[in-house]
Amino acid sequence: MKKQIFFAVASMVPMMANAAIPYRVEQTKMPNVEQPAGLDNEALARMRRFYVGGAYNFAMWDSFTNSDNISVVSRNSNTIEAMAGVRIYDTFRLEANYIKTKAQWKNLSLTGDTVFVNAIWDARIDNIYRLFHSQMLVPYVGVGAGLSWNSGKENAHLDKKIAPVAAALAGISVDFNTIFALDFGYRYFYMFDPKIAGIDDLNPAAHQFRLGARVSF
Repeated sequence: MKKQIFFAVASMVPMMANAAIPYRVEQTKMPNVEQPAGLDNEALARMRRFYVGGAYNFAMWDSFTNSDNISVVSRNSNTIEAMAGVRIYDTFRLEANYIKTKAQWKNLSLTGDTVFVNAIWDARIDNIYRLFHSQMLVPYVGVGAGLSWNSGKENAHLDKKIAPVAAALAGISVDFNTIFALDFGYRYFYMFDPKIAGIDDLNPAAHQFRLGARVSF
């Protein structure tokens, strides 16, 4: 009797093994499991590659005294800007800005149409644990360079109409979803000498505080 039970069990083992083979085959046919977000640095960029937006700037211009003791006392100014950007990676983007620059001092003023190209790094620090685009508060830093087409008012006569400009910026983006975000930022704005007649080595510089919004698509 025991021998009969043993042979019956032994004959069932190959049958059970064969029955398991189709299951293992089906497992191999299953779609690949999605890679963790931390291994994908374009999760958001593929979904929302481009964005446009605008911002309000409050600029605090630096006062200036040159070697001849000619002083210009600064005034604050308000300007607006337009922006358009492209995400290269979820943590890196390029952004173009157009700013209506208004540098104001006591005895003169300078207005310009300024165009920047910025390289911006986003600190999406939770990408290892969650999807890139799920982070709501995103700090960022960046640098920019461009040109300003200037015109002078009051006592400002320009010998040079076009001047190079540079910037360093930092801020925080509030991403409500993958489409809409608010931007709270700071930018240090620096213009190389626009050659104002009678004032040597005047390099207009300002601390700009920005409030803006972006729409991604």
